[in-house]
Amino acid sequence: MNQKFALVTGASEGIGFEFSKVLASKGYNIILVARTLKKLQKAANSLEESFNIQTQVISCDLASPNAAQFLFDEVSSLNIKVDVLVNNAGLLLNGFFEEIDLSRQEKLLQCNIVALTAITHLFANDMSKRGSGRILNVASTAAWMAIPNQNVYAASKAYVLAFSHALADEMRAAKTGVTVTAVCPSYTDTKMLANPEQGAGVKLPGFMILAPDYVAKKGIEACLAGKENCIPGLSNRLGMALVQLFPKMWVAKLFGALYRNAHH
Repeated sequence: MNQKFALVTGASEGIGFEFSKVLASKGYNIILVARTLKKLQKAANSLEESFNIQTQVISCDLASPNAAQFLFDEVSSLNIKVDVLVNNAGLLLNGFFEEIDLSRQEKLLQCNIVALTAITHLFANDMSKRGSGRILNVASTAAWMAIPNQNVYAASKAYVLAFSHALADEMRAAKTGVTVTAVCPSYTDTKMLANPEQGAGVKLPGFMILAPDYVAKKGIEACLAGKENCIPGLSNRLGMALVQLFPKMWVAKLFGALYRNAHH
């Protein structure tokens, strides 16, 4: 039985499950991490049946303090070495900053920034000692601009993008054998588009929405190839190149107006 393992956070549904499927199709055994054990077990069973691989499930809320250390210790107790780490779990909040409960915003930062950083630190050290490893961090096209009404989310993804690019260079310069990739999808057809828990939903035309399996395929391809950056979709790559040409505040004002009109 193949002993290559990939760990995917937020793996029970959405893009996380699609990442797991792509990796499983390439022969990786999967450690699935998410909050809800029942959903994890269902996803794991589906992967085992479809791809004839091994799975492990770890129920863990990455918005809670010390979640990263708990996760690393759980994986270590299984005597598993992680070859590919996919930091996919993330929280999104829509709405006006002062109207969103502060504790919810702190949880977003804990999950999107603190947990991602800590998980990367723990597993990157382990990978470096072995001289090989792949890390894929899920950022967003929101990372390239300030977005009113999603300000904390966009800022958290800007952190993920900058952190990933800098770490990729460090790892390469130190000849660790570890690569770091940031994947930056735009709107993707997952529950994030219409989830009452995160505030108002967003109505968008179909051509602006990516399929989660497409995002996962492109992200994993870039990760396994050791690329530093991946923006799925030609229109998104052109769009992100374009927004860099304008003053940041112009872009923020434009997206602020668009978001306020799109929210329902």
